[in-house]
Amino acid sequence: MNLKEKIEAREATLSVIGLGYVGLPLARVFAEAGFRVIGVDTDTERVASVNRGESYIEDVPSETLARLLPDTARPDGAPALTRGGRGTGSLSATTDYNVLGDIDAVLMCVPTPLSKTKDPDVSYILAATDEVAMRLRPGMLVVLESTTYPGTTEELILPRLEQAGGQQLKAGTDFLLVYSPERIDPGRGNQAIRSTPKVLAGTTPACLDAGKALYGCVVDNLVSVSSPATAEMVKLLENTFRATNVALVNEIAIMCDRLGIDVWEVIDAAGTKPFGFMSFYPGPGLGGHCIPVDPHLLAWKLKTLDYHARFIHLAEEINLGMPLYWVTKVQDALNQIGKAVNGSNVLVIGVTYKPDVADIRESPAIDIIDELLRRGALVSYHDARVPVLETETFRLTSLGDAELDKGLSEADCIVIATDHSTYDWETVRRQASLIVDTRNALGNLPSEPAAAPMAASDD
Repeated sequence: MNLKEKIEAREATLSVIGLGYVGLPLARVFAEAGFRVIGVDTDTERVASVNRGESYIEDVPSETLARLLPDTARPDGAPALTRGGRGTGSLSATTDYNVLGDIDAVLMCVPTPLSKTKDPDVSYILAATDEVAMRLRPGMLVVLESTTYPGTTEELILPRLEQAGGQQLKAGTDFLLVYSPERIDPGRGNQAIRSTPKVLAGTTPACLDAGKALYGCVVDNLVSVSSPATAEMVKLLENTFRATNVALVNEIAIMCDRLGIDVWEVIDAAGTKPFGFMSFYPGPGLGGHCIPVDPHLLAWKLKTLDYHARFIHLAEEINLGMPLYWVTKVQDALNQIGKAVNGSNVLVIGVTYKPDVADIRESPAIDIIDELLRRGALVSYHDARVPVLETETFRLTSLGDAELDKGLSEADCIVIATDHSTYDWETVRRQASLIVDTRNALGNLPSEPAAAPMAASDD
């Protein structure tokens, strides 16, 4: 039975390397589709958590994870999930790469962070590739999902696999290699994977056919492109488009502030145009795992070709300046009531990079807090999703839910940094004496005489 036949019969065994915000949801959907999935991660706590059926990713409920475990491992005899009349597969995790010796398809979902000099760190990709290469089997499908610069799949991964074990292997004949960038949107849940079109490219036509056979089991719309480098560029265009447009609207917000115009009213009105305009929203800056990072992968690659990516660097300059802009708004608001930042009690509401997720990576709220502390403010915060916020320069513990009302009424200034849907914004407005709203969380409330100066927000 060849790989495509095994995939169709759900007899192929898959491995997902990297069980983070991309890997675990991906492992889940393939297990739900009837495949046996073995996750591999170097983090022993993650592995133990998966094998207990306890999820650390919000988009993968623990109850679902527990019911995807092998029969003998399900807690409390939880019944297996079923999908479309087909019994579900199983999901387990390990730190041992030797399981790859019996795997039919490997999906690599490892991080590609930036170094301190903002060069791409592909060490995780190379380490995972080398582990696969040592256990490469005839007919095995290898897929990279990590966001990376154009050329990575063909320039770094392909040669390593073709020289695996000192052999002279051929992609498309001895093994199959595909690049398919992740399109995970934290907070949207499992259905987003099936409904979001999936871009993929093979290093040969046979590789592409195998990738389409596999992903067609869990994604409704597959988008094939001509080469892995094209697919890598697609992902970077998507996120660079967002980063530069957020930078543009952030600068528009600053301009509107200088002109005494409500930027939110401007955006809402412009958004009624049915062509030639797409609404983006200003705020405290960029955050998360992709948007602040991915454009630099492209800029670095072009730098090696003696080209300066001007838009990317300008967008970064604007976006990185937004936390300081909002701290200045806090300072100005306090000055209007005769108080200095130094010694004032400032309560920050929400510290994650986007609403309704627990992820604080690159969150601009952290930079806002850091700058307020540097200026002598007495900073506290509330975010039920982040009990403790610790950086290289500070460590704070979130107010409890029971303490929030008192915190709102006693603070000299409230900074709304993340607009989680769980907050009662009418209560926040009523109890606070001074608010700086970086997210326009209060913008949709019924209008009433403002008890304090308020400002605008981000995405």
